[in-house]
Amino acid sequence: MDPRTRLLDLLAQRSARRGTFTLASGKQSDLYIDCRLTTMHPEGLSLIGPLGLHAIGERGWHPDAIGGLTLGADPVSYAIAYASQLAGMPTRAFTVRKEAKTHGTGKLIEGPYNPGDRVVVIEDVITTGGSALKAVEAVRAAGGTVVGVLAVVDREEGGREAIETTGLEVASLARAAEIVARM
Repeated sequence: MDPRTRLLDLLAQRSARRGTFTLASGKQSDLYIDCRLTTMHPEGLSLIGPLGLHAIGERGWHPDAIGGLTLGADPVSYAIAYASQLAGMPTRAFTVRKEAKTHGTGKLIEGPYNPGDRVVVIEDVITTGGSALKAVEAVRAAGGTVVGVLAVVDREEGGREAIETTGLEVASLARAAEIVARM
């Protein structure tokens, strides 16, 4: 089985649920996709890293660093960074806090991020695009250039379009419809 098909199967088996849910965006939905059940699983990590790296390369983004809003983006960023090292083209991973620390250095972005970095913002699930746009704003405020947004799952509920209206290209490894078709 090819890696993308296996990832779709894992997302359908581990991460997708039917019911009545309130999403982080506040929207109500009959579909919940908890990507962390796949992105934090060893097999999910081993698939997402190379698939994410391939998606980034395919678009010619060539980032110095990748990262997004904690907690959803963290395992995805780390998996891609690890795969980038194995592929001989190391890309650093970072985390964007939901709010700056009130102690220590007071950073909003943690990890080996440098002002001037070309960045791909990572997201686990795009619904409205709000989390990705918050990370984009943090990166830009810290002197970075965002070259694109990569999500594991696009829920196909307008988030991609909301991000694209800011001039950024969005890529996803899976679409909600593909996952639902496997449930």
